[in-house]
Amino acid sequence: MLVDHQPEPHLIAGTDPARTLDALFVNAPLRDYSLRPRVNDYTLPVLGMAYIATYAQQHGFNVGVLDAEAHGLGIQHTAQIINAARPRWVGMNLLAPTYEMSARIAAALDPQISLMVGGHHAKAMPDRILADPRMATLQALVLGEGEPRVAALLEDSSRRTELAGVMWRDRLLGTHAVGIAAPGTAASMLAPDINTLPQVDRAFLPQDPYTAPDGRIEANIVGSRGCPYDCAFCAAAVSANSDVKIRVRDPASIITELETLNDEYGTTAYRFVDDLFLGAARVIRTQMTAFTQQRIGQRYVWDATGRINVLHRLDDTELDTLVDNGLREVALGIESGSDRILQAMDKRITAEMTETVARRLLERGIGIKGYFILGFPKESAEDLDATVRHIHNLWKIADQHHGNLRASVFEFRPYPGTPVWQTLTAAGHSPDDLLAYGDIDLTQDGADESMRARDEFNFSVGIQFGDVPLQRVRSTLATLTREQHSRNQTKGGTA
Repeated sequence: MLVDHQPEPHLIAGTDPARTLDALFVNAPLRDYSLRPRVNDYTLPVLGMAYIATYAQQHGFNVGVLDAEAHGLGIQHTAQIINAARPRWVGMNLLAPTYEMSARIAAALDPQISLMVGGHHAKAMPDRILADPRMATLQALVLGEGEPRVAALLEDSSRRTELAGVMWRDRLLGTHAVGIAAPGTAASMLAPDINTLPQVDRAFLPQDPYTAPDGRIEANIVGSRGCPYDCAFCAAAVSANSDVKIRVRDPASIITELETLNDEYGTTAYRFVDDLFLGAARVIRTQMTAFTQQRIGQRYVWDATGRINVLHRLDDTELDTLVDNGLREVALGIESGSDRILQAMDKRITAEMTETVARRLLERGIGIKGYFILGFPKESAEDLDATVRHIHNLWKIADQHHGNLRASVFEFRPYPGTPVWQTLTAAGHSPDDLLAYGDIDLTQDGADESMRARDEFNFSVGIQFGDVPLQRVRSTLATLTREQHSRNQTKGGTA
């Protein structure tokens, strides 16, 4: 039975309660937490949503963010808070694992509230979403980056006809319509200059900055948008985002944000959460020149995403410069220990290359957070065993050096719009089956406490895509996670 919660407007971040609420941006929960309460106590802040909210605020609108995932809210509870706030608009970021949660919230909204949606799932399957009867109040589906177009919609919803990449359902004709931009305006609307966007107002992110386990005050930031690679499983793959122009923030803009956060919140640690902050050698060199000039490494530490093949090409002096400038940890998509599977994923790396890069980073004290996928299409038992050996080899390398290596392992799940999605549907898999995301409980494999910090990541569509039975994939995942949890107790860190 669902619990009838009382509305709690204090959970809405960043709004001015004395003014009419123009828009409430809602991050849906990954599951209905009224049925099973969350067990982890940290989620990544919704920076993309906060960027949109900040931009709208700077253009005079009163907006707020309701992060239902961070607050562990149920579906009914979330809808009650929204309806009690009575915004003119609700905006949702649609992702494949949370789409059902978003649709159920949308179905429970007051019909007077207009709905706009965006995100990877909206971009990959717009017709399906526009046809969903639960999205009856949907007035605008925004493809791609939303800041300028969301502000335009808040100013006047009828402007959707002149906004490129905005779709809606034409109720009279029973068809789907799309805005047509005036000549010369589409580029700035679809891919705004990220150096002119305002710094994120942290009032929209009540859990960021935060105090990290090491006592530092830490904040998440974005240094770039877009990715030039085409990893088969990734929603950011370039083939799925041909409209996205890859842009990197000027070093001065990034450094200004670091300094501002330090002045306002006392932050001394930062995490770059964009797709690839360390993803191109020329960008790394440009950023590090500026970091050196401003003595960033003498005052701050930072973590970033990176590419193994790019780091492999950097010489020792360039790696030393990263250390001198404060690099603490790199998040790497290692994915597999099988070169055959890495090739199928279009990763452009080998297991040997990964171990070489890991050794060079770890011996300099740079930590690594490695991501791995189990159960990828056509993965054999030998491929799975190679990944397990690979992880153990990387742990051994870490034990011989100053840096720490954390392995974060996931079961493969397909995302619409990705290269592998096209392969799977062409092979006969039904989109309905590929979208049947459900959470899985791995405690039966003895991974209860070790899964605590990553409970929200345990999702599956319940299909065996490779040669290895799902139960073995999940058992292996739980075993590796349990081993990583045990290592955390002695070397520190979380999986």
